[in-house]
Amino acid sequence: MKNIIFLLLISILFQSCSSYKSVDFNNIVVEKKRKFEIEKVDSSKLTGRLVSKNENSIVLENKRGIQTIQKSEIQELKVKKFSILKTATGAVYTYLGILIGVGALLFLSGM
Repeated sequence: MKNIIFLLLISILFQSCSSYKSVDFNNIVVEKKRKFEIEKVDSSKLTGRLVSKNENSIVLENKRGIQTIQKSEIQELKVKKFSILKTATGAVYTYLGILIGVGALLFLSGM
């Protein structure tokens, strides 16, 4: 029983409605303040919304304010992508997990 509850909690915690997709620096289109994740050469990571971009740098806005990152400092660049399939799958499995958990509790309690 404890294993089932543990698995349900893990599945709920790790479900995701979006993911990050790697993109090329030169193919970035400045639109709708899309959210980016940047891994720098020194292995630090930054996330934020795109403010502007030119051929040498990218400007992101996040909790720390506005940050400019040079192209030479970027190791990997990812854009956040919404996934309707992950959302639907996560919702269905969460609902089924709750039903199974409630059913197991009722069965074990003798109702």
